[in-house]
Amino acid sequence: MIRWTLALSTALVATVQPQHLVAQAADGPLASDWIVLFNGTSLDGWIPKIRTFETGQNFANTFRAEDGLLKVRYDGYDETFEERFGHLFYEAPFSYYRLSLDYRFSGDWLPDTPGWAYLNSGVMLHSQDPATMTAGQDFPISIEVQFLGELEPGSARPTANMCSPGTHIVLDGELDMRHCINSTSPTIPRERWVHIEVEVLGNETIRHFVDGALVIEYSAPVVGGGVVSGFDPAAKVDGTPLGSGWIALQAEGQELDFRNVRLLNLRGCMDRSSGAYRSWYVASDPGACGQPLW
Repeated sequence: MIRWTLALSTALVATVQPQHLVAQAADGPLASDWIVLFNGTSLDGWIPKIRTFETGQNFANTFRAEDGLLKVRYDGYDETFEERFGHLFYEAPFSYYRLSLDYRFSGDWLPDTPGWAYLNSGVMLHSQDPATMTAGQDFPISIEVQFLGELEPGSARPTANMCSPGTHIVLDGELDMRHCINSTSPTIPRERWVHIEVEVLGNETIRHFVDGALVIEYSAPVVGGGVVSGFDPAAKVDGTPLGSGWIALQAEGQELDFRNVRLLNLRGCMDRSSGAYRSWYVASDPGACGQPLW
C-alpha cells in the first residue's frame, strides 16, 4: 500500500517549497502536487454523457456547478427519469493515481427511478473513452466505486462497494464475477458528507477508503461480463486487461453533490536527479523527467 505521513487535509494547506526541496521530499505530497479536477465554479475539463444523447450533451443541465459544488439535479426532467443514466467524465485518462472526493445525497429522486438506484451513485474508474459510447449505452465499461446511503435505520447498506459494468475483478486471489461486492464500510445516513479516496495502481490493485479507513481491496480488472447495454461491440473486447482509463461521476436518478474532487498522480519521473522526481511515484514515466538538477 502507498504510504505517506501527510494526510490529504494537511497536504492541502502545506506551504509550497522550492522545486529542489520538493524533489527531495520524502514526507508526502504538497497541495500543489494534487490536480484539482473540479474548480468549484464551472464544469471546465468535464464531458457529460447521458443515455439517449450524444457524448457532450448535458441534457436538462443534469450536471452543474453551483455554490462551490458539483451538483446532480433533475429539475429539468419533467418529472420522469426514463433510464437516462448519466456520467460526467474528466477529460483525460489516468493509470496510477489517488482520487479524493466528498459526496452527499441531497434532494430526492424522480418517481420512475429504479428501486436499486435510490440513494445510489458512484464514481467510475478505468472507464472506456466517452467518445466511444453510443447514444443508447446505459453505463460505461468500467469499474465503479458505488456510493449508497441508508434507506432505513438499522438496515445495513455499506458504501464504496465495487461494481463492475462490463468488467470482472480478482478478489482474494480468485476471479470474482459478481456484479457488486460489498465493502466493510458502515452504513451512512443520507445528506451526510462522506470522504472517499481510491488508490488505483494500473492493472495491479485498487483500494477504496471511506473517511480514511480501507474498506475493500481487489486487483486485475479485466473487460468481461454484462450489466451494460447498448455498447459498440468494438469497445468491449472481453479479456482485455484494464490498466488505465477515464474517471466519471455518476447520475442514476438520485440527486447528490460532490466537492473537493482532486487527484494525485502516482505515475511520473522516478529519476532522483530530476526536479520532476516525487518520492510517492510508483510507476515510471521517463518522459516526465525533463532536465536533471545536477
